[in-house]
Amino acid sequence: MIAFLVRRLVQAAVVMLVISVLSFSIQNHLGDPLRELVGQSVSEEIRDALRTEMGLNDPFLVQYWRFLGNAVKGDLGTSYFFKRPALEVIMDKLPATIDLVMGATFWILVFSIPVGAFAAINPKHWFSRLSMGFSIVGISIPVFLTAIFLIYVFAVELGWLPSYGRGDTVTLFGVWTTSLLTGDGLRHLLLPSISLASVILPLFVRMIRSEMMEVLETEYVKFAWAKGLPRQRVWMVHAFKNTLLPVVTVGGVQIGIMVAYTILTETVFQWPGMGFMFLEAINRVDTPLIVAYLIVVGLIFVITNTVVDIVYGLVNPMVKLVGKHDEQ
Repeated sequence: MIAFLVRRLVQAAVVMLVISVLSFSIQNHLGDPLRELVGQSVSEEIRDALRTEMGLNDPFLVQYWRFLGNAVKGDLGTSYFFKRPALEVIMDKLPATIDLVMGATFWILVFSIPVGAFAAINPKHWFSRLSMGFSIVGISIPVFLTAIFLIYVFAVELGWLPSYGRGDTVTLFGVWTTSLLTGDGLRHLLLPSISLASVILPLFVRMIRSEMMEVLETEYVKFAWAKGLPRQRVWMVHAFKNTLLPVVTVGGVQIGIMVAYTILTETVFQWPGMGFMFLEAINRVDTPLIVAYLIVVGLIFVITNTVVDIVYGLVNPMVKLVGKHDEQ
């Protein structure tokens, strides 16, 4: 187990190094950050002096080495717009994005597991055919169209739910704000979380259905039927439990991907999270904030993949987390 964790940490470090290089290398192609800092009326001489002072005229390797040294210390640069450390700005926006992802995950788990399992057990049932048809439609529709449709129906026409903002929040431990513990916050979260879930939910339904149908055809499930075990036990214990193995692997990665998908959802609903902040940073050519966002999102992916690998190894006894040297 220790050897596996060491290998994963080394791999994570290499991946993060590559992400940092790619993220840092794009900053020179995003525009001139001085345009937003000093405007158009400043002379070219002053601009050159500011570029030299900020280190923007240094060679790429010199700039990257300086950035990497600061990043190791937790300094990802200072936002041009907020005049604060970029990582601090991201940490202020992170709770809103986490709330949105948690809300979407809730809808995915609540609907995908029963619908996918039912469709696998009763593939010819009208509800199974209907759910598979809706899953194809759900995969095909972009998330921003779903968001606009929900806003039009439930906010504009019916007036039941708010169409923008985060609502009331509470602060936990003095540092973490959440809208999950207030009624107004949950009302504001409902439409964005459903919109975000619509991207991943159809995939989960189809994946659970296909995996469970495959498991139901295996020999050990047929042997369980031959033993005369109750249907619920065969379906839930012998079939569904083994269906979860690939679902855990793909599902964990997809939940990590939702962090990136929040960009469109947060933009439509004006949700004050990292995705909305990222688009604003692009419009302002706030390169330190853009680079910091890409690195933080990459770190979330790396952590998610590592946790998924560990959980998969613990759930599936056939997967060994130790190497040959550890076994000896």
